[in-house]
Parts: sequence; structure tokens; C-alpha cells
Amino acid sequence: MPPTFYDTHAHLDFPEFAADVPEVVARAEAAGIVKIISIGTDLAGSARAIALAERYPGVFAAVGCHPNHAHEAAADIRPALRELARHPKVVAIGEAGLDYHRPSIEPAQLTDYKSRQAEIFRQQLEVAGEFGLNCIIHQRDSFHDLVEQFRPFAGKVRGVFHCFSESIARLEQVLSLGSMVSFTGIITFKNGGNARTALAATPMNRFMLETDSPFLAPVPWRGKRCEPTHVKEIALTAAAVKQCSLDELSAATAANAAGFFPKLL
Repeated sequence: MPPTFYDTHAHLDFPEFAADVPEVVARAEAAGIVKIISIGTDLAGSARAIALAERYPGVFAAVGCHPNHAHEAAADIRPALRELARHPKVVAIGEAGLDYHRPSIEPAQLTDYKSRQAEIFRQQLEVAGEFGLNCIIHQRDSFHDLVEQFRPFAGKVRGVFHCFSESIARLEQVLSLGSMVSFTGIITFKNGGNARTALAATPMNRFMLETDSPFLAPVPWRGKRCEPTHVKEIALTAAAVKQCSLDELSAATAANAAGFFPKLL
């Protein structure tokens, strides 16, 4: 039997997939990608992710507010987020976190910009703890602040730091919090050495695979729309980096996902 894999981070509700979601899901299933988690980036997108999970047996949802949407969100997103999190196919909170990579922000606005993201991140971690769910974490140019804001929740919420390509020192910080990392098509890029180095240093029981579809298509699809079936190419590179068979990689990453997402049945 060919090895099977999960795509633990895709955005099937994005406009790039509006015309052909059924075909995208069918291609993934045919390629042995047996489970896909569609990630919300705001509350409306989270509801769309749930609708997709209801439609396709192999699709599940995560609900949350991406930091780049923090200023559009209500002052308190917890009541609405709780309603979404009750759905049986919601397996995590997120995509949540901090993102400081916004060069258009004026210096006078930066303090408010960061504090708003921190508040929305904190609210999502609170809901995750209430529901016994873990959190899908986005960080860009914000690692230190994010770790410090996550640390008080580390006893009851685990995070998966998605699209990981940070240093080994930062990897060790993530692992010390009881959290995990996940790797995208970046590990196949010629300039993806940092991500491959991090993957090589990550224990087999502490990482997952993802596409971040429709972004970051792996080689040989780089520059085109990414979709869950491309986990195949990511897995081939990951197995080479880890010096293991595809069957071993399949078993490890499936077990890691099942442990991290307790509702991923």
C-alpha cells in the first residue's frame, strides 16, 4: 500500500480555489493525501472552512484570526470564536499569532498595531485552552514577542509554528514550550537551506507537513498555485533530509498530527 500523508495547513476557502475545490480535493485523495486541514484567517473565512469540512469527509477546519486581520476584528472575538470552535470538525484554533512585516505602517502607529495583534492572539489562546484545542501559529519578524506572549499558555495549549524556517536555536525554544513545527514546500527550494537545516534537527515526533496552499508550491511547481496534492513532493524532500523511508515519514507525521489535533478522526 502506498504511503499516505496529511496536509495540515491549507486555505481551501481562498479565491484561488473558488472554481475547482471538488477537483482539488479529489486530486489530493488520489495522491494519498488523506486528510486536509483548511485554516481560517478571519471569522468569515473560518466559517467557510467549516462549510468545506462539512462537504468533504477528508477535510477538517481550524478557526481563528490571522494577525494581519487583527485590526479588522471585533474588540472581542471570543464569543464568535467559541461558536465556531464547537463544531465537531474544528480541530484547532488559528491561524493566530503576530506579524510585524508591514513596512507601510507609520512609526507612530506601530505600538497600536502590535498591541492589537497581541490582544487578538491572547483571546485565541484563551479559547484554545477552554476547548482543549491546540493553536496553529503564524509569526513573521516577531519571534521573540510571540514566544513571550505564548509562554503563559504553554501549560495547557500547544502550538504548531507553521511554515517553519527559523534557526536551530529558535527551534529549540519552540520544542522547549512543548510545541511543534511544520514544513512547507520551502524545503524543496534552492534557497530553502534554513528550512532543511531546521527539519534535519527536528525530532521525528515533533513535526508535520503542510502546503500552505495556495502559496509556496514546491519544486517543480514553484511559481504556480499550490494545492494539497503537492504534499507528495514535500514528503519526498523531507524523507531525504531525515534519511528515512516514505513509509517511516508517513507513520511519524500521521501520528504527530493525530496527537496534536485530537479531533482529527
